[in-house]
Order: sequence, then structure tokens, then C-alpha cells
Amino acid sequence: MEIYMIKKSLTSFFEDFLREESLFLDKRALQPSYTPETVYHRDSEINKIANILAPALKQEKPSNLFVYGNTGSGKTLTVKHVMENMEEVSNNKKIPIKIIYTNCKLKKVADTEYRLVAQLASFFGKTIPSTGLPTDEVYKIFYNAVEKEGGSVLLVLDEIDQLIKKAGDNILYNLTRINEELKNSQITIIGISNDVTFIENVDVRVKSSLSEEDVFFPPYNALEIHKILKERASKAFKEKVVEPGVIEKCSAYAAREHGDARKAIDLLRVSGEIAERAKNKKITTKHIDEAEEKMEREKIFDIIKLQPKQFQTVLFAIISTKNKNTSIYTGEVYNFYKKICFRAGLRPLTQRRVSDIIREFELLGIINTRTISKGRYGRAREITLSVPSSVLPLTKEILEEELALI
Repeated sequence: MEIYMIKKSLTSFFEDFLREESLFLDKRALQPSYTPETVYHRDSEINKIANILAPALKQEKPSNLFVYGNTGSGKTLTVKHVMENMEEVSNNKKIPIKIIYTNCKLKKVADTEYRLVAQLASFFGKTIPSTGLPTDEVYKIFYNAVEKEGGSVLLVLDEIDQLIKKAGDNILYNLTRINEELKNSQITIIGISNDVTFIENVDVRVKSSLSEEDVFFPPYNALEIHKILKERASKAFKEKVVEPGVIEKCSAYAAREHGDARKAIDLLRVSGEIAERAKNKKITTKHIDEAEEKMEREKIFDIIKLQPKQFQTVLFAIISTKNKNTSIYTGEVYNFYKKICFRAGLRPLTQRRVSDIIREFELLGIINTRTISKGRYGRAREITLSVPSSVLPLTKEILEEELALI
């Protein structure tokens, strides 16, 4: 009887949901996969990328290209925009160009050299088992498929720093060296990364084989994000649904977060979902506040669960030091970190490695750092937390549980 009643109430809920009028006109305009017809405020970067890659249309080998910039600065969007236009021209003119896009952050796609090459081979219709073959054999299958295809292959490796971190830099060397053996084809690597410094740690011979060109994306400012959001909102929501001040608040929030347009777009979408679930007829700044806290809470909790113990320990040290001091410095964090390692039964890492972990947390958007002068005591790196203070108590509680400190 109870199961019947639950089923009946769920059926009624879904039927009512279908009858309700949505605030959204086309939610896809606020999805990460959406590519707008016009890419705003990136004309200079579009022109640079187009000029570097254009030789492929004349069947000449373009330079390898690395695109850098903060999260949400339009790197992937711009590269995809240029690629779509190149593909249209190549199709119309019957020019043999094959464009391959792979996100190296995805699990079981680029966590090993074997898996990435197998994934690349799949774009040419080759099915390779997830394990079992020698890596050289997988390369051979990929090489033969590329050679048979002919023409230019533009290989976009998004989050390329994650690929190097997981699979090593040898794969870049091997992919560039394939060109020496290919007769009918040429491979050009287009790497996209949030980390400007990752290439500095790549082996010298790999750097030499890449000989890449770089394009850097500056963060968007509040006015630029406002225009992007206004355009997306006009496509995503019905008329007069978004109240005055909502777009402005989203823009200001994103500008504060290093000009992250992607986060602003996500914030607007989640605000709309919160308003709709509450059966409100309009999206207000109050919904923005609720969405911001929800997103920050989910982001930090997801990150905590995914991080190794040493990363969790460093984050716990940062949060605990914040409770004691207004300003947090890396030296103080390291001293507290060593004490936590002793309590958690972990072997402390070097101060340099802990500094690297702090830098990674900055890339994830959990903290911000700045170098300040301490007079005759030299320079120090000051840390500030980027997450809402309301989230910190539960964050600390989860870390204590993960590290078995309670």
C-alpha cells in the first residue's frame, strides 16, 4: 500500500511539473557545451589562433599551438569557434582536414599514454581494447589510421597539463615525432591549459620537438562578462523573467573570481533552477545568493573527496590557520601542516611541495595568493580563502573525518 501511495504521489508530481510554465526558453544557452554564434571580447585571440592554424587550409603544417588563460576566460570556446569555421571552409573547398577534440581531464580517456592514443585512434574508426596491447602496437594502429586518412590532423588537447600530470610528457614527444614518418598526413597539437607554468617542467627534448607558439587569454572584466551574460540570458530565459540587477550581480561576482565567465553563466543557470523549483515567476538577486552558496558548497565538497590525503591535510592546515589569524602565510600553514601530519600518521612533504599544492588549490579557485614584502624579513606569500565563510565549518568537519582526526 505504501509503495502504491509513493508511486501515485510521484506520478502526480511529474504530471504537475509538465503543466507548470518554465522560466527557461532554451536552457542549452547556459550549458558548458553551448557555442554561441558570436564570441565576444576575444577578437585579438581569434585572429592570432586563426593566423597560426590557417596554413592547414593550404595543406601546410601549422605550428603547434598552446593556449593559456584562467578558467572561464574563453579559451576552449574560442578554439572551438575557430575550428568550426575552419571545418566549414575545408568541407566547402574539399580540403582534407580532420579536427579532433579531447578533454584530458576526463577519467579513462587520458590518464595513461595507452588510453589517450587508443582514444585518438577511435576518431579514425579503430577500436582498441582498454588494455592488453603493447603501447608501441597502439601507436602503430594510430599511425596507420592517420596515414590512411591523409591531409592535416588538428589535435586539440584540452586541459593538456592534466595529461602531462597523469601520463607524463613522453606522449607529446611521440606525437610530434610521428610527423617525421608520415608521408600523407601531418599532426598539429593545440594544447589548452589553465596553468601557464606547466610547460616549464616538461623535458627539454619535448620542448624542442614541440617548438610551439603561445596565445594568452586575459581575464574578462565585469563589463565584458555583463555583455556575455546578457546575450546568453536573452536566449536562455523568457522575456521579463530576469529582474534588474541580476545580470550585474552575476558579472560582479565573476569579475571578483578572476574574470571567470563560465562560473557566471553557471551561476545564472543555477539561479534560474532555484527560482523555478520555488515556483517563483522571476529570478532575483536573492536567487543569485542562494546559487552562489550552493555552488561553492558543492565545489569544495567535491574537491575534498577527490584529493589525496596530503592535499586534504594542506587544506585543513589553511582553514585551521585562518581560524586563528586574519592573514595566512605559507610558512605558518607549513608549520601547522606538519603537526597535522603527525596526528594523521602521515609523513610530511617538503615545504616546496606544499607550496606546489597551495598553487594547485589556487588553480581550483579555493584560495587566492599574493606575494607581499615583509621588509627586512624578505617576501612572503599571503593566502586568502575564496569560499564563503558559511561553508568553512562543515568543510573542516569533513576534513577531520577524512583524516581521522576526530
